[in-house]
This record gives sequence, C-alpha cells and structure tokens, in this order.
Amino acid sequence: MARRGWLASDTWETIFGLAYLVFGTNAFLTMMSLPLIIVLITTDPLQSWPLLALTAVLAVPALAGAFGAFRSYSVDKDGAIAQAFLRTWRRLFWRSLLFGVISVGALVIAGVDFVAAQHLRYGAIIIPIVTVFAILANIAALLGLVASVERPESRIRDALKVGLYFGVRRWYLTLVSAIAFVSLAALFLTHPALGLGLAASPLLYAVWGNSRYSLQPVLAPSGEGAA
Repeated sequence: MARRGWLASDTWETIFGLAYLVFGTNAFLTMMSLPLIIVLITTDPLQSWPLLALTAVLAVPALAGAFGAFRSYSVDKDGAIAQAFLRTWRRLFWRSLLFGVISVGALVIAGVDFVAAQHLRYGAIIIPIVTVFAILANIAALLGLVASVERPESRIRDALKVGLYFGVRRWYLTLVSAIAFVSLAALFLTHPALGLGLAASPLLYAVWGNSRYSLQPVLAPSGEGAA
C-alpha cells in the first residue's frame, strides 16, 4: 500500500510539473510576444508587414526563453520554469535579436524578391534561389538559437555554423520542426486562445527537442549528451 501511494504521489507531481511547464511557458511567451500578437490580431499582415517583421524579431528572445524553460525541465530536472525562462531571455536577448534579424530578414528578402520576380524575365530562376536562401537562413538561425541556449558561452558565428550544418544534415528533423511552426501559426490564426493558451508549448517543445537532437554531436562532449 505504501508503495502504491508513493507511485500515486510521484505521478501527481509529474502531472503538475508538466502542467506548470505548459501553461507557465505559454503565459511568458504571450507576455514577451505581446507586440507581435497585437499586430497579428489587429492588422492585415499584407498591409502591415514591416511592423509585423519588426515585432517578429522582437519576439525571438521569448522563443529563447521557452527553449531555456524546456531545457531546465527536461535536462536539468529543475521545475523553476519561470526563473529559467527569464534567465535565458535576459542572457540571450541581444543574440536572439540578431538571430531574429537573420531569420525574418531572409523571409522579407525572399518575399520581396518573389513579388518582383513575377514581372521579370528570369523570375523562374530567381525564385528558387531566394527560397533556398530563406530556408537555409532560418535553419541556421533556429538551430543556432537552440545551440546558444545549450552553450551560452559559444560564439555567434560558431552557433550559426553548427546550426546550419546539422540542420541540413538532419533535414528530416528540421522538416518536423517546420511543420510544428506552421501548425502553431495556423492554429493561432484560426483559434488564437487555443494556440497561445495550450498548443504553443507542446509544439515548441517538439521544435526544441528535434533541434537539440540534431545538435547532439556537438552537445555530447560536455557530458550531457542529448536527452
């Protein structure tokens, strides 16, 4: 009986810990990304894309914070989600903004070139080039961000290089992460409350887990491995 009670207590602790991870991370994500959320809800993205791009860059540190919370819970076995989120947000704020500029800037360039290429004779050649450029830039930025959460002392250039290399090498995991991002965006546009209140953390956790596994060869030497 005592053994059964211990198991029940441990199970409830796990459930409450997961609930805190999901809802706590979602709450901080919402607060730290509020400018982006307001722009998405109140404006037409096609008309307000410059403001949308700016607020998207400003929201990237919140993504780093979420990854820091996931790492704290899953790797460090620390339930202090709020502290982990805010600590990572502060520590990687400027680096996250740089990665955001790389990611969003590549998408903006690709979008502008895509529109312009419609009226150019060689548009069919330009479009694939800028599309590949945007994809590679976003792969490097995403995995570079995850690498920076794991190794905050790493150089930005090194984080981007390993992010690009392993993101392309393990493209199937990167594809799953892209699907998770698209699913979150689609859910937010159709059901904002559901997307922000429930789905954001599980989907972003999948992104973080996939990216961290892709980076396993460079994370393992520290003795942590890739959980």
